[in-house]
Formats: sequence, structure tokens, C-alpha cells
Amino acid sequence: MKRSSKLTTPNVIAGSRRNFLIKGGLATAATLTGMPAMLLAMNNEARAEGDPIPVGQCGPTTDFAAPDGIEFKNGLTLACEEINALGGILGRPLEPSFEDTAQMGDATNVQAAQRLVDRHGVHAILNGYNIGSGAAIQEVAADNGIIYVHYDTTIGHNNLVKSNPDRYWGSFQGDPAEYWYGPGFLKFLQGLEENGEWKRKNNKMAVILSAGVYASNIANAVKEQAKSYGWDISLFETVSVPASEWGPTLAKIRQDPPAVICITHFLPADLGQFALQFASNPTPSLVYMQYGPSIPAFRDIAKQAANGIIYATVVGALQDEIGTAFEKRYKEKFGPNAGHNSGAQPYDGAYVWATAAALAGGTGEPGNNDQNRKVAARMSSMIWRGVTGTTRFMPLENAAYTYPTQVNDSSLGMPHQFLQIQDYTKGPGLIAPAPYGTTKFMMPPWIKA
Repeated sequence: MKRSSKLTTPNVIAGSRRNFLIKGGLATAATLTGMPAMLLAMNNEARAEGDPIPVGQCGPTTDFAAPDGIEFKNGLTLACEEINALGGILGRPLEPSFEDTAQMGDATNVQAAQRLVDRHGVHAILNGYNIGSGAAIQEVAADNGIIYVHYDTTIGHNNLVKSNPDRYWGSFQGDPAEYWYGPGFLKFLQGLEENGEWKRKNNKMAVILSAGVYASNIANAVKEQAKSYGWDISLFETVSVPASEWGPTLAKIRQDPPAVICITHFLPADLGQFALQFASNPTPSLVYMQYGPSIPAFRDIAKQAANGIIYATVVGALQDEIGTAFEKRYKEKFGPNAGHNSGAQPYDGAYVWATAAALAGGTGEPGNNDQNRKVAARMSSMIWRGVTGTTRFMPLENAAYTYPTQVNDSSLGMPHQFLQIQDYTKGPGLIAPAPYGTTKFMMPPWIKA
């Protein structure tokens, strides 16, 4: 017989706990607003001291993506602590467990996810990203009837869920698919030109990618839509990973200088080397990179060569009141050099799931499909304003909408953020989209007026 995890008689906390303080200054109960306030209200001031709710994360805490994997672990850890301070889920505290996916092949990812179910009995798997097909851990979630939230950023998720919504009802991608990086980048360039902030010197664009599905999907999306924005792809080159030697690629770029260099490979160390080697003899090109510059290691390698580089993310902590408060709490707990942008992913995902579970009357253990379907239904209908912006899931695809390329209302989609490193000793500036921008675009120092 399946046991419901609904808590029927939450313990009411004493008045002295009414003005509890979440470490790092999130808020007091008297001043808490937004979605955390809703979770607190639903908990009816219950103390998180019932039977623990096991939750899990499988991510790359060792090997080449460990810098991100460690931040994913930190993000979920912080979210669980805060949610527990709010009363957990209807009085039951969250208890996280972690499994390493190392190099993140599909088989490894599935094995790690299954261990979370078999060893810990998790009610939900709350991940950052894992490289792979992006359509593997969904099988574990479907077979066990639990909720799975991830930030793999892949159109493979959308296609899988759409192919069989009745099987994959519990799997959610907390950010938009990587496909949207392509048209979003072209739209961003169009905006720079329309605002008079930059003028292309020619219609040429060089696109550099690595062989993985993620980088290829973004590069192909740029290639497919380039002409509609007036661009000719003058170079479309795949590099081997790790790409520490960029000489052959740079020789082709220098032989036929494009107005824009679009790099969809994303590993920070490789991109740092590109910036260094490009800076020795730059072309008058805007340089756009994918994701990697958001990791501190990129700036550590590139140093001054990083100044002027543009990069984007469809999911990252905003530089607004909510995002900066999160960054403060995160770095106070994990250190001044902690990568809060990566940690923000499972952090927001945990809050979305926990709030939906409270609305649904509790979580469900593995096999409790009925209760977890109620949780999934609540997630599907929610509009959550978190650290990374607005999470709203597309029907039948269970992936977040993107703003402004997919929706033109900033309250209904997660912002596709464009950032520029203007001083490598400091954090990047958010230059688009409105209304989230905090910094004006700066002409890269290697481009003369």
C-alpha cells in the first residue's frame, strides 16, 4: 500500500520563532515577500521537525565539470537549509543526498540517479546539468514515479516529454533549451545595431563549435537563422576538445576577418586560452562565447584579454534585488569565490518543487505516482519569480519559456541574459535584456572607433 507523505497536523512554532532569520539575511517572517512567503504561509508556521523528506542530486562533483558540480551541490544545500527554516514542506524537513556523475555519460547519469532512488528513496531529483543526451535520467524518474528537475538546457528534453507526456509527466527542465541561444544571440546583435551601440563592419560571422550535441545545436540554430538577420556564415568550424591550441582556427579568422566571432563551445579553460591567443593579434570582431566566461576560472586564465568579451546564459542569477541578495547569502556560506550563478540553478529548482509540493498537500515517495502527479500538476501551473527570473513551464514539454525571444513579457519567461566582462578583476555587467540590464554595452578595447 502506498503511503502518502501529506502532513495533516503540523507542529506550530512558538512566538519567539515568528521572526526567524535565514542565514545571510534573506528575511524575517515579518518582512518576507514573494514565493518564499507563500511557502511559509502554507506551512502555517510549522517547525521542520517531522519525518525527513529525502531529496537527491546527481552531478559532476569530480572530473572536468567539477567546478560546476560542486556549485550545484552548494545550491541545493542552501535551498534545503532555507526551506527547512521556512518550515520545510508542511513541517517535514528536506534531507539531501548526492551522487557523482563524473564524466556524465548517459549510463553513468542513470546509474547515479538510480542509486538516489535505491539507497535513499528520494522523492525528487534536483539537478544542475549533466552532459549527455539530456533524455536519460527522465527514464529513472518515469520508472519510479518521482519528480525530476534539471538544467541540462537541451532540446532533447523538450522532444522527449512531448513524445510521451503521460510517461514523462514528472520531468521538468528548469531553463529554456539550448536551441534558444541561437536566435536569441541574433536578436541581441540586432538590438545593438538598432540602438546605435555598435555597427557591423561587414556581414560575416564566424561560428566555432565543439562536437557535442549542446554546442552543435546552438551553432546550427545560428547558422539556420543567420540570413534572416543579414549575416553570412564565413567560417563554420568544429574544434576538438580540449581546445587549448587555437592557432589554426585563429589563422582562418585573421585571413578573412568577420564582424562577429560566435563560439558555442563552453568549457572555461578552453575559452580562456582562446581569449589569450586572440588578444595577441585581434581582428575587429565582436567576440561572443557560450557560458564558459561565467565561471571564475575563465577570468583567472584570460585576465586582461577577457575585457570586452560578451557571453550569455539562459539561466543565471540576475543582478537585481533578489539576485544580489542570493549572491550575498551564497558567498557568505561558501566563500567569496563561489560560483553563485551555477548554484542558482538547483536552488531555484528546489524552491519551485517544494512550493508545488506544499500546494499539492505533500510529496510522494518512489512509486507514489498519484501524489507526485499532483505535485507535477502544480509545477506545470505555477509562475515562479526566483533568483534566475521567471520560471514558467511550456505545456506538454515541461521546459521553461525564454524571454524575449520566445515571449515578449518579462514576467512570463526566463531572461536570456547577455553579459560583458569590462574589468576582469570584477564581476561581469548585465547588458541585456531590458528591464534587467544593469550595465551599458562597452565597445571591446581591440575594436577602434
